[in-house]
Amino acid sequence: MECHDRTELPVALTLSQLAGYVAQALTRQPVLLGTWVSAEISDLSTSGGHCYMTLIEKDPSGTTIARMRATIWANRYLHIRHKFLAATGQELANGLKVMLYGGINYHSSYGMSFNVGEIDPSYTMGDLERIRREILAALQKEGVIGRNRGLRIAEPPLRVAVISSEKAAGYGDFIHQLQANPLGVEFHTLLFPAVMQGEKTADSVMAALDLVEQTRSIAGWDCVVIIRGGGATTDMNGFDNLDLARRVATFPLPVAVGIGHERDRCVLDDIACIRCKTPTAVAAWLIDTVGARWQQAVDLTTRIASYASQRLNGEKIRLQAAQTMIPAAASARIANAGLQLRSISSRLPLAAKNVTDRHRTRLANIATTLRMASLARMEKEALRLENLGQLVEVLSPTATLRRGYTITRAGGKAVTAVSQIRPGDSIETITADGVITSTAVETKRNQTL
Repeated sequence: MECHDRTELPVALTLSQLAGYVAQALTRQPVLLGTWVSAEISDLSTSGGHCYMTLIEKDPSGTTIARMRATIWANRYLHIRHKFLAATGQELANGLKVMLYGGINYHSSYGMSFNVGEIDPSYTMGDLERIRREILAALQKEGVIGRNRGLRIAEPPLRVAVISSEKAAGYGDFIHQLQANPLGVEFHTLLFPAVMQGEKTADSVMAALDLVEQTRSIAGWDCVVIIRGGGATTDMNGFDNLDLARRVATFPLPVAVGIGHERDRCVLDDIACIRCKTPTAVAAWLIDTVGARWQQAVDLTTRIASYASQRLNGEKIRLQAAQTMIPAAASARIANAGLQLRSISSRLPLAAKNVTDRHRTRLANIATTLRMASLARMEKEALRLENLGQLVEVLSPTATLRRGYTITRAGGKAVTAVSQIRPGDSIETITADGVITSTAVETKRNQTL
């Protein structure tokens, strides 16, 4: 650049004057004063009732090719926010694709920005719904969309693999509800930790599903549940993933999902075997399913015992009635024969003998038939009671102990966590054939659980 003597320098514009010229130039373009723009939200924040964000555009490879600051002033933000929430069921958030109406503004201190006056919720809903429909259509074309929904739930489902975040409130609520179930049933659960929001959600959940399948033959899982608590609806976008949806649809175990709030919905809700509204709803479903099977067994036992008792009492009454009727019938026949004696006195001995012999034979046959029918019925009901007793035995805690499980108690209470035991505490370990009393030397939390 050529240097000049200070006295020869031309008159220069101030920076504010230059900014003013830029602002005037922008106002000469009508399209910049008011137009619809589609973009993705990034770096969203609120302050003083205003909403600030960065609008970005990405190419198919995911590289950002355009970026601009945008503002929704307080006098419009409340209206736009409520309208968007009512239509989509979610707040404005990073990662959402939106269509906004507004104009370009240039400020000498803050530079150029886009002032937002309106947002079209239908554009965002359409984009999210389009992704979900494309995933479901792909699974439909592959012929796997209903595979997991068609699996039969093991009865009762007591061994449950849980995919969630260990720190999630929804996971804690789920475990608490299972442990406090009114049936007193012990559910065997194991957490397979996963990231439940953000870009890593799909890969993390699929990795957890792989571990569940690898341990299936050892642990004998009855089902797997995928749960997360509430939060921003956009946090669940990671579940609308084709690879994850395909993995769940083709998973060999029944999958139950409880993701988000009641109003939230993702692709997994349409393909999983069981869809519940929340993590606690999944726990309630497990408890209700086990309770229904247990009550069914109890009802069958009660009905069989009641039926057998009623049938035996009925047969006793019939036998007593038959015994009472025999003498009365014989007396009636004899009396009738006496009345006819005057007219058939010559035939009386033979007729009386024939009648007596015929009725004796008939009574003997009736008694034999009643005995055989009663014995057959009692044997059948005894067999049914034996089968039901075996079923109850299989479902009992004693059977669980015989399979190698144990119950540890300290101070008369069952131990469910390492934190309940201190070195030196006396503990009892209950096995299928007895009780082992020992003293805790050291406690160590299993870091893999």
